[in-house]
Amino acid sequence: MDWVPGFYSRTGSWWGPAEARITERDHRRVRLLGEHAGAGPHRVLELGCGYGTTAAATARAGHSVTAVEITDRVGFADSFSRDVAPGSLTLVNEDFYRVRLPERFGAVTYWNGFGVGSDADQRRLLRRIAAEWLLPDGVALIDVFNPFVWARWDGDETHRTPDPARGYAYELFEVTTFDPVTCTAVDTWWEAGRPDEKISQVLRCYSPADLTLLLEGTGLRLTAVTVGEESFAPATMRPGWAELLREHPEYVAVLRRQ
Repeated sequence: MDWVPGFYSRTGSWWGPAEARITERDHRRVRLLGEHAGAGPHRVLELGCGYGTTAAATARAGHSVTAVEITDRVGFADSFSRDVAPGSLTLVNEDFYRVRLPERFGAVTYWNGFGVGSDADQRRLLRRIAAEWLLPDGVALIDVFNPFVWARWDGDETHRTPDPARGYAYELFEVTTFDPVTCTAVDTWWEAGRPDEKISQVLRCYSPADLTLLLEGTGLRLTAVTVGEESFAPATMRPGWAELLREHPEYVAVLRRQ
């Protein structure tokens, strides 16, 4: 996973001026937290907080948030951390595979990042959530990359032109590939004037069934899946859910301790 800090720091410099702001996506995540963890307030651990927008929105909703981010994207969160009343926001610029935290949390969240690394890496993180961070009655909410959509994007190419008025200063190209054997997507980007300086993120995708297998031995169990605005228990899959799942590149896995 040596590519992680460089990829997200560089793309953060491309997109941060435009995207480091709280949007409806952040508020939706806060609503999901309330639906699955209860009204609270809760102590919340957010892993891989990126620009810190969701962490700030969660804190402003009254929760006490500890947000961990390895890259310098966390620098954007400094502006949010100064105004989070009525809750609190603590920023930790460290690797969440190594960080030591002195308390447990009623909720652990990981938005738009699970799947970086190998299956063994995911299990190592899941074990930390269960054994070190999550309270016995707590809940973990984790975005999981959906293989059905990423497979459909195999070979897609995108050209993004600059839009300075919105904060996008760079002309960028993107190519997405998907390996059906390893169920892994590779998302490659480069600046128009630097075609020899490509950077890629490698994303392991999991169907709900694959995720259930991954969870074995981690101390966590899958209790619900949220796709778009719909939630269901994995055992109650019925006609219509499969079509809904194919529409979204991610779904939220709701996990609890065994």
